[in-house]
Amino acid sequence: MTVLDFEKPIMEIEKKIEEFKKISTESGMDLHKEIENFEQQANDCKKELYANLKPSQKLQIARHPERPNFLDYVNNMCENFIELHGDREGMDDRAIIGGIAKLDGKPVMIIGTMKGKSTKENLEYNFGMPQPQGYRKALRLFKHASKFNMPIITLIDTPGAYPGISAEETNQGGAIAVNLRDMAKLNVPVIAVITGEGCSGGALGLAVANKVFLLEHAYYTVISPEGCASILYRDAARAADAANALKITAPDLLKLGIIDGEIKEPLGGAHTDHKEMTESLKATILESLKELSKMSADELKKDRYDKFRRMGAFQE
Repeated sequence: MTVLDFEKPIMEIEKKIEEFKKISTESGMDLHKEIENFEQQANDCKKELYANLKPSQKLQIARHPERPNFLDYVNNMCENFIELHGDREGMDDRAIIGGIAKLDGKPVMIIGTMKGKSTKENLEYNFGMPQPQGYRKALRLFKHASKFNMPIITLIDTPGAYPGISAEETNQGGAIAVNLRDMAKLNVPVIAVITGEGCSGGALGLAVANKVFLLEHAYYTVISPEGCASILYRDAARAADAANALKITAPDLLKLGIIDGEIKEPLGGAHTDHKEMTESLKATILESLKELSKMSADELKKDRYDKFRRMGAFQE
């Protein structure tokens, strides 16, 4: 398992636990109490550490290579997932995946950005950075869901829309803008969850929703901390300072009205227990669907409009 810099003190304690267990097994000595003490110490240290993470540390967890990706959540949460391909204009962007599935026995349209867990997979999914064709594919699926009265769920984990020349040549900004406009008009409940990184318009192009949730160690921001530091401080190495200033984590985003709720992660982050994380995510989605299902199409659209009009706060 990948160990993050700030986790090293915990890893040292856990290393000692393994050493004591080995000594106990090989020598026959009863070290049960010593092992228990170290395990309690490691657990207490973990709880204190993860309860007081800095934004820059949450950033590291959000980008953890073993964090669950879109298909991990779909396979553990949904039944009968059928992927739908292509934007009907000539390309199937693998950075966005979507399709029809059953959630707790009910049909839904589930769409999300996709990251890989190896170099080969990341090349296939373009490191989770969609091109215009990906946003057009997502919009096609949004409209399909709206036509057939299926709730929409989006799971977002992207460092941003792909910034390459090919994306600009095929109208990246326009594709995202159309998604923002047309998502606001959808007749069905829309729930968006930022599961890892939620950067810039690349994330917002899938997040014009009635309910927007953020995983405990995920982040949601107008620009990556590195990008912000490069612009404001002329130094990308000051990303930690930018992360603090940007207010990118759940507590600050809740205060500003940007998100509707925080979904707790297993101790240590979502990557430590995919099953527990999926269960928490599913419970939140089902609760929101139950609430939103009581609203008419016009009420859902008004709710979405009012939500985004209320966002933000002014400071004198």
